[in-house]
Amino acid sequence: MTDLKLLALDQDDLAVVSAATQDAVLRVSDMGFAKADRRFALLMNRFAWEAGDARGRGQRKRAALRFERVESVKVSGIDTNARDGVLSLLAIVCEETDAPSGHVELRFAGGGTVRLAVEVLEARLEDLGAAWAARGRPSHDVPNHDLDQAKA
Repeated sequence: MTDLKLLALDQDDLAVVSAATQDAVLRVSDMGFAKADRRFALLMNRFAWEAGDARGRGQRKRAALRFERVESVKVSGIDTNARDGVLSLLAIVCEETDAPSGHVELRFAGGGTVRLAVEVLEARLEDLGAAWAARGRPSHDVPNHDLDQAKA
């Protein structure tokens, strides 16, 4: 399987990066903001959704995700002092505030978020090496609101 190398310059691109990194796990210490370089980066073990086999097993890959032109970072619901704390990334979204600037939000399981104020959206995702067998396949209980409303 080929390593992913993705560039996101708009919201559609970022949706692809978000899908590729859904259920990635990382330690709090594996993310940081280089203020002088205006870069926010994180290392993760992403679940390689594109690599599942016929038996439903999956793979994980070490990957780096970085955002350029970052003006500030705000963290909510994450204990940044718990350096060995493990986070599970659920989604990455972007909201333009004054085009092309905006906010990028990394949303984690348990309600934690990292919010980046960006001059312009520029994100890069890159796999860093070999894959290994995942211990399990992530799953989510997602309510079907349309079905719930139809039953009411």
